[in-house]
Amino acid sequence: MARAGGGKSKRNGNGNNGATLGFEQTLWLAADKLRNNMDAAEYKHVVLGLIFLKYVSDAFEEKHAQLLAQKGEGADPEDPDEYRADNIFWVPKEARWSFLQANAKQATIGKFIDDAMDAIERDNRSLKGVLPKNYNRPGLDRTRLGELIDLIGTIGLGDKENRSKDILGRVYEYFLSQFASAEGKKGGQFYTPRCVVRVLVEMLSPYKGRVYDPCCGSGGMFVQSEKFVEAHGGRIGDISIYGQESNHTTWRLAKMNLAIRGIDGNLGTENVSSFTRDLHKDLRADFVLANPPFNDSDWGGAQLKDDACWRFGIPPAGNANFAWVQHFIHHLAPNGMAGFVLANGSMSSNQSGEGDIRRKIIEADLVDCMVALPGQLFYSTQIPACLWFLSRNKRDKRLRDRHGETLFIDARKMGALIDRVHRELTDDEIARIAATYHAWRGDKGAGKYADVAGFCKSATTEETAAHGYVLTPGRYVGAEAIEDDGEPFDEKMRRLTAALQGQMAEARKLDEAIRKNLRALGYGL
Repeated sequence: MARAGGGKSKRNGNGNNGATLGFEQTLWLAADKLRNNMDAAEYKHVVLGLIFLKYVSDAFEEKHAQLLAQKGEGADPEDPDEYRADNIFWVPKEARWSFLQANAKQATIGKFIDDAMDAIERDNRSLKGVLPKNYNRPGLDRTRLGELIDLIGTIGLGDKENRSKDILGRVYEYFLSQFASAEGKKGGQFYTPRCVVRVLVEMLSPYKGRVYDPCCGSGGMFVQSEKFVEAHGGRIGDISIYGQESNHTTWRLAKMNLAIRGIDGNLGTENVSSFTRDLHKDLRADFVLANPPFNDSDWGGAQLKDDACWRFGIPPAGNANFAWVQHFIHHLAPNGMAGFVLANGSMSSNQSGEGDIRRKIIEADLVDCMVALPGQLFYSTQIPACLWFLSRNKRDKRLRDRHGETLFIDARKMGALIDRVHRELTDDEIARIAATYHAWRGDKGAGKYADVAGFCKSATTEETAAHGYVLTPGRYVGAEAIEDDGEPFDEKMRRLTAALQGQMAEARKLDEAIRKNLRALGYGL
């Protein structure tokens, strides 16, 4: 089952799908043109592999130039340890971008790239088994491959800022989103829309601690967490990254995504399901951020009935939703918090014991906040989705005591269409959702919380029980208050009645015109 997937615009501050510097869209259009008839899922690895190669080469060359300038002081530009000390990958001569671009028009360019990938993996153990190495296959057009190298070679040229890892990182993120869109349902396997990730991150505020995602896709949760820390004056090293991914190609994308961002994360040494083989079984995380596959029926539940995670009940073999929820809870530290995406059915389903599991989780006072999302946010599915937020400690003395309460936020009417089928939450909408949550929790400087009809409501566990332990925000927030326009009721009714009378008269004219035309054709009514 697919996971519900990260031109300038004011929608989210940076542009379409979250990352634009003004040239990503131009790059994408050019790269997509070179795709020709190649399937997007296959072409993704061709392009993203080259962008990664360009990144490691640029970072290496920048450090290489510094070491050359310091050669008289004992620095050795050909010593791999000089680079590794600064968390920079060692790039041997045959893998450097300058060499590849010089040979871009050669018929053997595919072999040169495969050899470069092999050489980088050989000299950098953390990348072993990660990089794509099938550029020399017969079906890949060498001319187009050379043109693609020339195109990607333009990234990072010009002013000094354009050589930073952030530029290539943002291009990489933008291309991930575009490939997700091009692949449709399959694209959701590796990409969560950036606006959804931002809501999770802005609400959880992972300033410091261990961040865990047991179904991490291409690593978007981690990238946005690091961005949050930087944007709020923290240091990249303030959070530790732990992740796991079952799909091999997606796991490789995540490893490259973190590497291109300079993020040191523990994604395990291989791809494997978190259910069947938990690579971080002893981890107790400060923050869990995740977007697991929706309603997954093929998760191996029948063989996992004795799992230690099932404190609140054995999840049904035909749906992994509450297996994931309990897995998240199991990995939370005593003061830990979790934010994750699930299908809307998780809020109300009573099938196969799901209602009992949800009731026990609510009675354990773990559910902090529920957010109903608008439709059309995801590339992979039209299934309506929601956000769950869990807290291990609602009696944190630094915050308002919310023991026995849950905040419900109905954001279904939010979002702006970015094309015919996709919607994004705007900057202002993300800020409103996050600010409401922080005010409700009593975070410092967050302002005062108040229920808003049609949008948010703080409900007690007793109220939730009265609703049958259903967590759908619409049941709690009520109807949006309608502003009184000041027009007296009698006057409004006279005006509306007159308008209706005019519309009915116009309808009669149209009916008569239709009858007349039909009679002229010999089909009178």
